[in-house]
Amino acid sequence: MLAKRRLDQLVEEAIIDAYGESEQHVGLLTMLQEKLACPFMTEILGTAVRVERVDLNDADEIVAICRRGRQRQMIPILNLPLPSPPPTGWEWIEAYRHWARGGR
Repeated sequence: MLAKRRLDQLVEEAIIDAYGESEQHVGLLTMLQEKLACPFMTEILGTAVRVERVDLNDADEIVAICRRGRQRQMIPILNLPLPSPPPTGWEWIEAYRHWARGGR
């Protein structure tokens, strides 16, 4: 768990040049794509899945692209359970969650 101050610093780093919520969203996605070490394994509903990357879905939500065998599913990053230990860059997921909850 990160302190609010650290989360605020990460969010500020991601959205420093953003002029609206849409650009802030893209700034946070960019940081996730650059800093989050993918692929990594996690568990969703008791099933091991491989998080291959993060992207936007059609509703402009940041999602984790998860794969299990031939099946692929997008899971909103707000709902993605992190493994223990978490992957490198996990703090950017927490920063996005902080931002999405109004910690802007």
